[in-house]
Amino acid sequence: MSLRKSLTSLHTILAAFFLPMGIMYAITGGLYGLDMKGGYDVVEHTLTLDNPLPADLAGLVTIAQQELGARNIALPTGSAGVRKIGSSFQLEWSGSRRDVELASTTEPNIAKLKIKDTDAHRFFVQLHKAKGAPAFKWFAAVWMVGLVLLFLTGGVLAMAAKPFRKLAIPSAVLGILSFVVLAWIS
Repeated sequence: MSLRKSLTSLHTILAAFFLPMGIMYAITGGLYGLDMKGGYDVVEHTLTLDNPLPADLAGLVTIAQQELGARNIALPTGSAGVRKIGSSFQLEWSGSRRDVELASTTEPNIAKLKIKDTDAHRFFVQLHKAKGAPAFKWFAAVWMVGLVLLFLTGGVLAMAAKPFRKLAIPSAVLGILSFVVLAWIS
């Protein structure tokens, strides 16, 4: 098999395999840039605690896990962190299907638990933002490699064929210049 035929086959396989991922990233990224991020169905609970809400991540995650477990609600698939807000703090734990916030209040033994379930659009935005389960994060990393290979094989194929080379060179130069200028002014 010739190099050109091998590159064309690889290019075709990559394009077909990663088409759904490419469409998801293109649509969610484009809409996110237009400030369309999807939404949540939010439920808030007031918690009465035996002790004041701890300020450390492990303690906050433990309480969130207990409260979600008591309500038979699955844990978020992403990572958790503590965010300071003035003199108070809150746990922010995000995932593809759900975000959870656990915040202190002015009362030491009272906390607010906010459970935010994503709508369909926000679900895909969360996947785009690497808030999904580890398997999807790995698939996104494979997608990154596949996308680079897709561009490289397409570029090599375009440069190898004279009629396409005449289109590819000015398009590549214009793309590079556009990227540099728009990145510079941003």
